[in-house]
Amino acid sequence: MQTTDINNPTERKKLIIALALGLTALLFLWWAFVGFGGTATTNRPRTATTPSPTRTQRAAEVPETAQELKGTQLDQLSPINWPGAPPGVPEAKRNIFAFYEKPTPAPKPSVEPIPSPTPPPALLLASLSPSNVYARTGDFTLEVTGDKFTSDARVTVDGRELPTRFVSPQQLSASVPASIIGNAGARQVIVRSANGKLFSNVTVLNISAPPTPNFGFIGIIGTYKRMDTAILQDKSNKEVHNVQRGDMVGGRFRVTSISEKEVVLVDANLKIRHSLPYTAEGEKGIGPIARPTPKVESEDDEP
Repeated sequence: MQTTDINNPTERKKLIIALALGLTALLFLWWAFVGFGGTATTNRPRTATTPSPTRTQRAAEVPETAQELKGTQLDQLSPINWPGAPPGVPEAKRNIFAFYEKPTPAPKPSVEPIPSPTPPPALLLASLSPSNVYARTGDFTLEVTGDKFTSDARVTVDGRELPTRFVSPQQLSASVPASIIGNAGARQVIVRSANGKLFSNVTVLNISAPPTPNFGFIGIIGTYKRMDTAILQDKSNKEVHNVQRGDMVGGRFRVTSISEKEVVLVDANLKIRHSLPYTAEGEKGIGPIARPTPKVESEDDEP
């Protein structure tokens, strides 16, 4: 068996380390099984403990006596002063049972863009002459006055271009045919250039209904070959007039034709022709044509 040399420094260090490790191991084993500074306690099984009943539970099981009630608990009891009426409560500001409904959003107002101002017309139309004419009259000349007229300016009535004569930058002359004023109403007159780039403001030409005779043709006097007298009745006062060709009726209407079907009158001022058809609204027997002729049995009255 080999012995350790204590005089050798290396062997001495190894021996000291071995002794220190052994002592440390012994200390750990002692602390694990015995412990330091107290008696060793062994793990004992725990037993379930029942909590002791409280004073209230005991009182519920066994009624307390008068002596027990006179103790400290009786001193702690005191009367409660409760008001006779419940305190006032403000009304609810809303119904708590109502469900909240999201309000319908208000429609946003549509913002229309501001239109740009219209430029003023390049041509100026000031007046018309005549500005008022009767319907059913013949062709006439329309004089237009204004400003900034050019040589290629044209007068249009309801979009229809008329033959136009340039007089000056302030005046034009146009020929209006009878077909444009055949009916009463208003006509829009405008002046514009031939290419349509220059135009004027709009002016109205008024077309009035012509005056008509207030008479009715109710009878005729004459032979079957020559009927030269017509019976006219004034519709306003029922006055009867016997007229012939060339006579004036109502101060302005001249009789030009008489027949069994109609009487033709012409306005002496406007040269407008009016036709009065025969009507049986007059008094019976007012003229020979209204009186029935008795039937003749035979040309010869002898038996």
